[in-house]
Amino acid sequence: MRLVDYKGMQWQNRAHFFAVSAQLMRRILVDHARRHNMKRGGGVQHVSLDETAIVGGDRAADLVALDDALEALARLDSRKVQVVELRFFGGLSVEETAEVLKVSAVTVMRDWSTAKAWLYRELSGTTNGL
Repeated sequence: MRLVDYKGMQWQNRAHFFAVSAQLMRRILVDHARRHNMKRGGGVQHVSLDETAIVGGDRAADLVALDDALEALARLDSRKVQVVELRFFGGLSVEETAEVLKVSAVTVMRDWSTAKAWLYRELSGTTNGL
């Protein structure tokens, strides 16, 4: 099945559509957060992945920090970043994420768990335990 967006771009399949949509949602939220953060004088505060779910106010700095941490994680393991994008920014379930990435649900759960732990360590500034 091929999907066509408003500019005539053809999506390869449903998985491609969800992957690009999650990446775009991440970019939109982070760009908005960066603009908001710059207006407020900067100053990024460290928080957990779950705390970044609410956008607005001080959450703009949280999204900027999350994006920076995801960029660092991408240099180590791009699939874990894809899992975070699809689950966190795209709102997909474990099963949907597995289908999009063509891996098992167990692999998605393992990547999700590992990515959250890695991001927590990066965002909180701790180095113990991992």
